[in-house]
Amino acid sequence: MTTEEKYRHILSNHLPAAAVDWVYNYLNFHKVHFHITRERMSKLGDYRWPRPDHTFHEISVNGDLNPYFFLWVFLHEAAHLETHLKYKEVQPHGHEWQEEYRQLLISYATFFPPEIHPLLKKYTRRIPLSHPVGKEIETALHRYDPDYNPDLLTLDQLSVGNRFRLMRKPELIFESLEKRRTRWLCKEITSGRQYLVHGSAEIMKC
Repeated sequence: MTTEEKYRHILSNHLPAAAVDWVYNYLNFHKVHFHITRERMSKLGDYRWPRPDHTFHEISVNGDLNPYFFLWVFLHEAAHLETHLKYKEVQPHGHEWQEEYRQLLISYATFFPPEIHPLLKKYTRRIPLSHPVGKEIETALHRYDPDYNPDLLTLDQLSVGNRFRLMRKPELIFESLEKRRTRWLCKEITSGRQYLVHGSAEIMKC
């Protein structure tokens, strides 16, 4: 197996089949160091732009996401890359990034299931992007999780002060303390330790 075949095979385990060629070519064209990570409670993906001590674009995406959610997060991070190429350093999720993300979602909407298309069209209709519709898309994308349970909630559906279990860590009980943009500050009850947990995390209310 060649190096290209190996990388394409890895990508095919995490992306919709139709998106593999595009993502491979995108990473190759921009010489991106791409990492598929284990689950991170605080974030789903990350982008780092080149610096003197870090001379390459770097994108990471959590490897526990279903293929459509993985693509959703990858496009989010690719929009950061595109924004950096055009504008260098601007607000992380300002109008420039929102426009780049909007254009990527419009261009590659066909990689998502047809039932998601109306939400994507609504989401990308104008800048600024609609935060509630974005959350609605993430909720819809969770339906493609292999262990999807229609009775589950996401952390964003709870209010401050609720206790819950993360589906990925059901042995622990957390309490939501404070909403911070896309993440929640939460406390693990037994240890008292605090964590930032992404709002799209699937949970069971206690």
